[in-house]
Amino acid sequence: MKKPIFTGAGVAVITPMHKDGSVNYEELGKILDHQILHGTDSIVICGTTGEASAMPDEEHIEVIRYTCQKVAGRVPVIAGTGSNDTRHCVHLSMEAKNAGADALLQVTPYYNKTSQKGLIKHFLTVAEAVELPMILYNVPSRTGMNISVETYRELSKHPLIAGAKEASGNLSHVAHIAQACGDDLPLYSGNDDQIVPVLSLGGKGVISVLSNIAPADTHNMCSLYFEGKVKESLQLQLDYLPLIDALFCDVNPVPVKAAMNLLGWDAGECRLPLCAMEEDKIALLRAAMEERRCRI
Repeated sequence: MKKPIFTGAGVAVITPMHKDGSVNYEELGKILDHQILHGTDSIVICGTTGEASAMPDEEHIEVIRYTCQKVAGRVPVIAGTGSNDTRHCVHLSMEAKNAGADALLQVTPYYNKTSQKGLIKHFLTVAEAVELPMILYNVPSRTGMNISVETYRELSKHPLIAGAKEASGNLSHVAHIAQACGDDLPLYSGNDDQIVPVLSLGGKGVISVLSNIAPADTHNMCSLYFEGKVKESLQLQLDYLPLIDALFCDVNPVPVKAAMNLLGWDAGECRLPLCAMEEDKIALLRAAMEERRCRI
């Protein structure tokens, strides 16, 4: 039985930017403090929502280092260091470890993709080289490949494969993973509209975009479930569905950055090729936020 890196809501935190496109570290620090104050159980930095794919290595590691120093052990920091080049992945992961990360988020290789055999070799190579707990990240809509149940079963045998963020959107797939791996692979929802369903399959929490703008309620959605208050947890899930849908009306993290700006944060815009939403989508997002009475 593996101890989860965290239980509850981990925020896939945005990376705020200045108008010139550079990282706004001062605002990032304020966001991190706000997240922890409002119950977020883990900080996931430099993931998809953090625009890691648009960061050069030096900046990528500096953002991780700053986050680790700012969080200062209050909650676990999980650093996204995945790559489609195993050697590059090892390099980024070692740098993240040296910067103070508690664990790694490892997306499947993308574009060149690989076989399931290659997936196993890739993840085990990183685990053996870096010696830091890893959460696997399965997001076929972005990478073009899926981690099979058999691959999960094999990887779950390694002591440093400490969890999986399942963003396939396929609850049947999640159920089969849970059945095959049991307590050897803590599962996290990678989709905010499936938090309670994944918890019902034995999941340990969520790595969440929603948490950026609703940290307390996303945390509560999980904590209520763990306390046995399933009806209350489910009601939160259902109440937030319109806002969750609005947060994905465009490519993540475009809508959530817009939402942060609407709340008064200085989130800035996304780096190209991601660009600002059209006015009709902003209006949809604003209406959904007003319905949930979102505020800082």
